[in-house]
Amino acid sequence: MSRALRILLVAVVLFGDAAALSSAQTAPLTRGTAITDPDLLRRLDEGEALTLQRLLAPERKADGPLTTDRLFASLPQLKDIPPAIDAEFDRYIIRQKAAYPSESIGVGEGFDVQLFDRAVLKSRDTRFVLAGIVNRMDRAYASEDSCGEIRLIYRLARFDGTTATRLPMTLNLVMKARDARQTDANGKPINCAELARRWLDNGNWQELIGSRDDAMLDRIETNIQLSVAAKSALHDFRSDYLLKVFKYNSATKAFEESTLENQIDRDRIMADEVLRRDFKAWLLAPENLREFDRGTVLIPEKFLARSAVVPTPAGLDASALQPEFGMMQAEGEGGGQPIFTDNDVVAALKQAAARGDMQNIRSVAGFQRRLNDVTCAGCHQTRGIGGFHFPGVDWLADRPSNSTIVPASPHFLGDQPRRRDILTVFAAGKRPDFSRGFASRPQTRGSRELAGSEYQDGWGAHCSLQDAGSGTRDESFTSWSCANGLTCQAAAASRRIGMCFIKTR
Repeated sequence: MSRALRILLVAVVLFGDAAALSSAQTAPLTRGTAITDPDLLRRLDEGEALTLQRLLAPERKADGPLTTDRLFASLPQLKDIPPAIDAEFDRYIIRQKAAYPSESIGVGEGFDVQLFDRAVLKSRDTRFVLAGIVNRMDRAYASEDSCGEIRLIYRLARFDGTTATRLPMTLNLVMKARDARQTDANGKPINCAELARRWLDNGNWQELIGSRDDAMLDRIETNIQLSVAAKSALHDFRSDYLLKVFKYNSATKAFEESTLENQIDRDRIMADEVLRRDFKAWLLAPENLREFDRGTVLIPEKFLARSAVVPTPAGLDASALQPEFGMMQAEGEGGGQPIFTDNDVVAALKQAAARGDMQNIRSVAGFQRRLNDVTCAGCHQTRGIGGFHFPGVDWLADRPSNSTIVPASPHFLGDQPRRRDILTVFAAGKRPDFSRGFASRPQTRGSRELAGSEYQDGWGAHCSLQDAGSGTRDESFTSWSCANGLTCQAAAASRRIGMCFIKTR
């Protein structure tokens, strides 16, 4: 077994706590909210109905699936993506050499830090295959006119004769959920209620996706495993992932490099006194703090980054591996003056509580946790399979391993009841509650569907440890308990968040 494969297996053990489940067992959770059936995805991909080239260039004559060497060269909409990714790789290599000058870095097993081989993005042997379709109408708060989003998730794969191997990269084509021009059988425009009903009824995929032209395109999100590095005297086992977003510009008809939603540019903000002051004032303003608590905040672009390198594993407690580390006084360090003092947060929360605004954040620790999981990087570090929340079912293999039978991470699966609840409210013609809990613990909304499972309070679920001094849980996490027969136990060096395991004497 190669070292790269051993490292991958370690990542699965660390993060793939849903891996023991089968696709059939997870299907009820995703019914109406995602399309994860491997046979259907295979048909949609092999029939070219939902290939990237058909969606981005419907006028193009189909001559078989586009391999990556032709995909980026022949579709002008994608021309900015490869050079932007190359630039990120170059910057990453420079940073790694500066941080660990004694370690070698490159493509292949002979290096201490093994890089993703960018050559596969220009290869005639690789292409993106459809790995899943996800309904994100729960994000309609960010795009009300379009009723939220639909995400078509593609996984990069290498084809060698009759053998296909999945590679550690996903490309998400994010489309608007609703086409304003689409009508029903009576000629009336499709509204959010009708669209939600179709998804809940598992309607025809053509009706669910809507039309295929650039009016529906929103952005492309890429996630690449930049590198893997075994544990050494300098660091623990690490796997770094690169997140990038390319927004569709209808005027230029191209996907252009953009900021990541809510990905706080920590280093730039910390280094700029004006940005520090503005960010603090903006986030603690009552209307923004309320949306921050509910997980529906949209942070202004001037505070955001254009890429994120996400290290995993990051652990359960605050550390320099997390995106916001150093912004909070409670963390004790982070290289500079914190933006938020404990007194800042306590005072803001006290005023918010008096207004009845708070649902989730009731302490400094809760504020810190939300500051992490509201970002792309912090969310990807929480209950993912490695650095992915949706690797997709591996329909390419005749007998896929357990790690790829499961389409998604515990974070993704645990969030499905909330998303389905939002669809149900939409279908009834009402305005949903778009709020969400912390990424570590799903918001159940009264449903018992997840009770006793790893997603809520069963074995392996995240839970709140009692404070060693007071013997109580932090007020932000009082509901994070374990099912009967289990107890919340510290995992590694965690102090606040543990995992539910069998009680011991």
